[in-house]
Amino acid sequence: MVLPEAIRLAKILWDYHRMDQPLQKADCILALGTQDTRVAERAAELYLQGYAPWIVFSGGLGKITKDIWTVPEADRFAAIAISLGVPEHAILIENKSTNTGENILFTQQLLQQKQLQVNSFIVVQKPYMERRSFATFKVHWPDKKLMVTSPAVPFEDYPTKDIPMELLINSLTGDLQRIKEYPAKGFQIYQEIPAEVWDAYEHLCSMGFTRFLIK
Repeated sequence: MVLPEAIRLAKILWDYHRMDQPLQKADCILALGTQDTRVAERAAELYLQGYAPWIVFSGGLGKITKDIWTVPEADRFAAIAISLGVPEHAILIENKSTNTGENILFTQQLLQQKQLQVNSFIVVQKPYMERRSFATFKVHWPDKKLMVTSPAVPFEDYPTKDIPMELLINSLTGDLQRIKEYPAKGFQIYQEIPAEVWDAYEHLCSMGFTRFLIK
């Protein structure tokens, strides 16, 4: 059982990770792979609302999905989008990437192969990976207009059978550590982390939520 104090601290990280950017129409929706199929549903929703003329689903089998799925994330997401009414001709699939950096790099290569010029993106990710996805995209594609969004699910309602609260909190700490460490490695742009957020992170780590930390 996750203690109420851990949930309180995790909410601080959750609120920091989410960027709540306003959306405008774009050239392309880019949905990044994850175990959370609600990301595919959000991408389909945006397409059907007319935010972009097509969707790229990017993702192979990552650190979590490689243990639970046999079908690449992008293929699984594309099937969900089609089931919701997105036409197959409006979908491109990149199904080799295994992390956020590869999502961006392999999507670049795909668009070059298709000779498609894209100047603006709506990136769809999990709520707690909005900020990290934004920072990674800006390193690899700084000249593109970027908006980041995620499924509109509040923190309290986010956990599921497949994504229990313990897994969520471990993901929150792992992603925050990467936001701090990855700019020096050239993987992300720098983003300031408020003291309150870092204090919450350190408390959660001391409580054992270290599963996804960089060793």
